[in-house]
Amino acid sequence: MRKAVIGVLTISDRASKGVYEDISGKAIIEYLNDVLITPFDIDYRVIPDELELIKETLIDMVDNRGCSLILTTGGTGPAKRDVTPEATESVCEKMMPGFGELMRQVSLQQVPTAILSRQTAGIRGSCLIVNLPGKPQSIKLCLDAVFPAIPYCIDLIEGAFIDTDPSKVKTFRPKK
Repeated sequence: MRKAVIGVLTISDRASKGVYEDISGKAIIEYLNDVLITPFDIDYRVIPDELELIKETLIDMVDNRGCSLILTTGGTGPAKRDVTPEATESVCEKMMPGFGELMRQVSLQQVPTAILSRQTAGIRGSCLIVNLPGKPQSIKLCLDAVFPAIPYCIDLIEGAFIDTDPSKVKTFRPKK
């Protein structure tokens, strides 16, 4: 069984320039370290909100680094520089709209502006790419909602096996 490589990609002009610390990407890494029980490596990057650079980075993380899962943070709002969903859609063979639908649904229970979020998910090769919001508390809320389905999705696309601590996130895999 090969060790999973999980990409964590923060998309932020200011964090990429060091104007402020990337707390969102670090929140994703902390979440993964807390809930996953299978060994994995992290490919962590912080880049600016540039469409072509986001596309190139996602392609590199999947095609060259062999990521089975990429979690992005940032660039999912309605602002002009928010282009993460467009970059994700352009590099994926299949889109998985249920991820964005569920993340918006749980976020709307907390804040009415969640309707402005354009989070999405898609598949490139044997990798699931999920766009998360930019705030750490929203990241955890969204990951708690969608993560039960992520390991099985990765199984179906023939990515590396990952599993969770069932006391923290109960992975759903249909009984064979």
